[in-house]
Amino acid sequence: MNVFGKRKIFVPFVVVGDPDYDTSKKIIMKMIDEGADMLELGFAFSDPVADGPTIQLADKRALDNDACVDSSFRMIQEIRKYSRIPISLLIYSNLVHRRGIDNFYADAHNAGVDYVLVADVPIEEAGPFLDAARNHGVDTVFIISQTTTYERISLILKNVSGYIYLVSILGVTGARKGVSHDTLDLVRKVTEKTDVPVLVGFGVSEPAHAQKIVTAGADGVIVGSAIVRIIEKNLDDKKKIVDEIGKFVREMKEAVKRATQKY
Repeated sequence: MNVFGKRKIFVPFVVVGDPDYDTSKKIIMKMIDEGADMLELGFAFSDPVADGPTIQLADKRALDNDACVDSSFRMIQEIRKYSRIPISLLIYSNLVHRRGIDNFYADAHNAGVDYVLVADVPIEEAGPFLDAARNHGVDTVFIISQTTTYERISLILKNVSGYIYLVSILGVTGARKGVSHDTLDLVRKVTEKTDVPVLVGFGVSEPAHAQKIVTAGADGVIVGSAIVRIIEKNLDDKKKIVDEIGKFVREMKEAVKRATQKY
């Protein structure tokens, strides 16, 4: 399913199995119901080096409740019975290697995954992942940041088949107070070089952030820590978690929609 086009998109992120399997499924279904254009899902991992404290704790909660690759793929299969919304994975290479690269991508395809970003695999070492993704009909995603050289950007653009994950900040995931001019300049620079869709994540946490980024030319925004923090703050009230995340997704979706109309 191609979600990209003239309209801009909103993509919420959660860790599969956080805070527990059943609540996680309700959260994902609620995000779909409230207008998410695509889902980005993380598989719980013990050493998520690209993530800040908020998502690290989400990984731990999921792992403490027996989340694993098998249960995460099972969740996606169940979501596929509910919706055909595009699904992107943000994962770490250890999980792929442990299963076997080809096996992982085969299982991802069979579960209904559309895109995979292996956060700690640089483009120079991505050959086996690219081959397996192509063999099993899964699109690849790569990260571009403010420190990515022109040479590496060119190499990424030659190999990416899904979208570019443009990192809005230097550092790990986590909500920030604003969007820097450097981020907006990077959006413009990358979108001028390619027709590959560009989504901006890391640090995006408010409707105003989304509007600025989309107006600068990005194809959409990805929001994770701001959503995961809702889970963290309401662990004693699972219904409130689902309701509050639904409200947040609805507000972010509307912000992107308004920015799209201006753009």
